[in-house]
Amino acid sequence: MITKSEAFNKNQLKNDLPKIRPGDTVQVYQKIPAFTPLKSKAAGGKKEGEKERIQVFEGLVLAKKHGKGLTATITVRKVISGIGVEKIFPIHSPLIEKIDIIKQGKVRRAKLYYLREAKGKKARLKKRE
Repeated sequence: MITKSEAFNKNQLKNDLPKIRPGDTVQVYQKIPAFTPLKSKAAGGKKEGEKERIQVFEGLVLAKKHGKGLTATITVRKVISGIGVEKIFPIHSPLIEKIDIIKQGKVRRAKLYYLREAKGKKARLKKRE
């Protein structure tokens, strides 16, 4: 028998996700609430948080954690002006619009944390066929 919490969790899972693996270069489309100054409702102003925009974060998947369930996450890293930036995305979150795979890298490890210190040629991954 399926409990209410299991039914709720199954209902929240996304079905249209691509098969994401460590070493893949992905674009994550994330919904961001657009800032609108508060206006009075009498003046016809909108409430704060009604507008949304899509922000794209493109980078290399370093790790995939917590299996395929509702709590599954991916760690994506990109370098901006010589500074490494990492974000952890819950892949079943309603704030994630979609995830596109740009390139697939050939790797032999599940977690690519060594790329944090790698520079130059050592930071490159081979292409997977």
